[in-house]
Amino acid sequence: MNIRVCTGAELLGFGAALRSVYRDAFGAPPWNEGEAEADAFAVRLTGNTRRPGFVAAVAVEEGLVNGFATAWTTPSPFPTDRSYGQAAAALGSERAHAWLCGALEVDELALRPAAQGTGLGARLLDAVAQDCPEGRAWLLTSQRSARAMSFYRHLGWHQATHPTPDGEGLVLFLGPRHPARDLTVQPL
Repeated sequence: MNIRVCTGAELLGFGAALRSVYRDAFGAPPWNEGEAEADAFAVRLTGNTRRPGFVAAVAVEEGLVNGFATAWTTPSPFPTDRSYGQAAAALGSERAHAWLCGALEVDELALRPAAQGTGLGARLLDAVAQDCPEGRAWLLTSQRSARAMSFYRHLGWHQATHPTPDGEGLVLFLGPRHPARDLTVQPL
């Protein structure tokens, strides 16, 4: 499996394949995303490739894209759109700014189901985060996915926020080398 690190323009050359991987990765529970969400991802991706610090990694084997990861530098001041408001509310605005602004924000990590559990996700995550400044990387995932939560913990990512009682919230993870990782309160 070849991992290729790409700029935004290079990544867009994989457009239809990335949409297909996204649909395969997030179509099953707990995500349950359909064609409309895959289409929205494809539109969003075009804009995301223009973000400062954008980087992507694509896994290709015999011409088939099996997975990808995308990331960019979180701007300052800390944004309030998308899921940023939840992250700021959970961390507090001072910590959100100090820990996340200027850090590498991993936005997507998607694998075809046949590639899951093979180590490919870890390789893609490493490929986009390898050059992050001072180890400052972070991401959000849904607490509905026990598999995703376990995956990030297994790789040494530190859970910085805690699930909501209703089981529907987002969880913020700091990368294994993030300087604030030891300031987080780990779950029991």
